[in-house]
Amino acid sequence: MIATRPKSSLRRLLAGAAGLAILAPHVLSQPAFAQEQTQSSATLQSAAPAAAGPASVADLAEKLLGAVVNISTSQTVDGGEGGHNRVPVPQLPEGSPFQDFFDDFFKDRGGEDGPGPDQKVQSLGSGFVVDAEKGIVVTNNHVIADADEIEVNFSDGSRLKAELIGTDTKTDIAVLKVDPAGKKLTAVKFGDSEHLRIGDWVMAIGNPFGLGGTVTVGIVSARNRDINSGPYDDFIQTDAAINRGNSGGPLFNMYGEVVGINTAIISPSGGSIGIGFSIPSQLAAGVVDQLVEFGETRRGWLGVRIQPVTDDIAESLGMATAKGALVAGIVKGGPVDDGSIQPGDVIIKFDGRDVADMRDLPRVVAESPVGKAVDVVIVRKGVEQTVKVTLGRLEDGEKLTEASAGPAEEAEPSATASILGMTVGELNEETRKKFGISEDVSGVVITDVAKDSPAAERGITAGEVIVEIAQESVASPKEVQDRVNELKEQGRKNALLMLASKTGELRFLTVRTE
Repeated sequence: MIATRPKSSLRRLLAGAAGLAILAPHVLSQPAFAQEQTQSSATLQSAAPAAAGPASVADLAEKLLGAVVNISTSQTVDGGEGGHNRVPVPQLPEGSPFQDFFDDFFKDRGGEDGPGPDQKVQSLGSGFVVDAEKGIVVTNNHVIADADEIEVNFSDGSRLKAELIGTDTKTDIAVLKVDPAGKKLTAVKFGDSEHLRIGDWVMAIGNPFGLGGTVTVGIVSARNRDINSGPYDDFIQTDAAINRGNSGGPLFNMYGEVVGINTAIISPSGGSIGIGFSIPSQLAAGVVDQLVEFGETRRGWLGVRIQPVTDDIAESLGMATAKGALVAGIVKGGPVDDGSIQPGDVIIKFDGRDVADMRDLPRVVAESPVGKAVDVVIVRKGVEQTVKVTLGRLEDGEKLTEASAGPAEEAEPSATASILGMTVGELNEETRKKFGISEDVSGVVITDVAKDSPAAERGITAGEVIVEIAQESVASPKEVQDRVNELKEQGRKNALLMLASKTGELRFLTVRTE
């Protein structure tokens, strides 16, 4: 599910689709109708004349409409609730002449005043065919979730029952299969979303409010949007009108190639306000290929826990700029549990691809094949180096991440010191019992944090353990004091701390030394 942000409504759309084939790696970034920049013999124009947009998309839409389908699902509901996928009835102005039409249309589709208890209701979404011979259709996972039956409706009015091949909740993609049974299907292909530019024209086709094939046109409003819906957020934002029922429908470029899968909108009412989000084809294509081949995803896995590199952390690590992903912990039994990558390392490049910030790393790792040996460029204690890593499988690695904590009992530490607004003590049998700290954790325990202190400002709490200060391990309260005093003498404004939770999960943060 997509998280709803305060004061706005981020809504999944009911629908689904994606393509199997990725075209040549380079696709022209300017659509065919764009005006060309001209150059005189005397001067080079400083800017190209503004393009007026396509005179018409009728020919393009006519060619593509046959490949876009409506996804209809039915589900047995209890208590007259209608389930979370019931089709919403459009809110029309009072006295609208269309009110009767919409009431009748949506009554049979699980809308307001629809079927009662223990009856089947329908949800309507969108999708598109990506393999005409095999009958492969792609849609959003949330369109078909919990469905008892799935039916694909084509633009010519024909209908075919669909079989679910596989789903991926992390990217909200599902792949269906229909039996063409002699019917000639129209398929579309993925284009190259990587070369989309802000301002490029795009066209959406879908099934808004169950009305059937509907074409809207707009531009790419933004790229690389993170809407907190999953670990691989990298959405295309568009102002092409997208509404409920458009989910899973394709977002086309002006060459008729699928560059995105429409999946969510921001709207206080459920209708389009010009802010829609599409899964880029660059991300979706690999997922679709795996679901078709294996019925499940097989993502690469590095086996690290990461956090952002802030300006303060970058300064503490001696980095000129804040970039990359800071390794906060290593998963036991994972691919890098051999010491090739260590907590405190900053990953700045993975398999030849730059890691500009933390959220780039999970995506590029997941897109890599399981078992592949890759070069990872890290910064360790201010020195850049390259390590070779063989990737594991994410789906297997998720089983290794659970940990347990022991019970907490009251006890007093045998030796303490105060520094940076923290009271720290020895990590011994008594303090382990008091705070429920795992036997695997070593360092100096924080027994108290003063209100309004530098440590409190950074969210440090009692029970956490200081493992390192400025990438040097500490084992006693005195070592904590000495290390912080050294940093002050060196004129360092911040002390970089590696903290461990009760279960051993690590995180890095900086605390003001003043």
